[in-house]
Amino acid sequence: MDMNAGSGGFAAALIDQPLWVMNVVPIGQPDTLPVIFSRGLIGAYHDWCESFNTYPRTYDLLHMSSLVGSLTDRCDIIEVAAEIDRILRPGRWFVLKDTMQMIKKMRPVLKSLHYETVIVKQQFLVATKSFRRPGK
Repeated sequence: MDMNAGSGGFAAALIDQPLWVMNVVPIGQPDTLPVIFSRGLIGAYHDWCESFNTYPRTYDLLHMSSLVGSLTDRCDIIEVAAEIDRILRPGRWFVLKDTMQMIKKMRPVLKSLHYETVIVKQQFLVATKSFRRPGK
């Protein structure tokens, strides 16, 4: 899933791979969903301060680029991280591309949810969801 799809570039880059990408155009961002559809890709509008309409543990990879700052004006980063945790499968990845300021805000929240994290090139936070169970 591309949580801030823009014009669908992330999905277009993966078009020849045996997978599909759900492109999400966040509420309050430019309306690029018609562009995504015109490229033959799938997508939806969504407010990331709310729950995404999907089953828990649906996605293998969540990609978010330059979105955290605009979300934290309206909701707490903990709420966003909780939704990421809900829809991501254990053992899978969340990739955040943002400023170091936003990465430094998100990293401790993900660590509190028992994600393994690494910062790459001072612009990417790569987090892996653990298989941890309560009481273990």
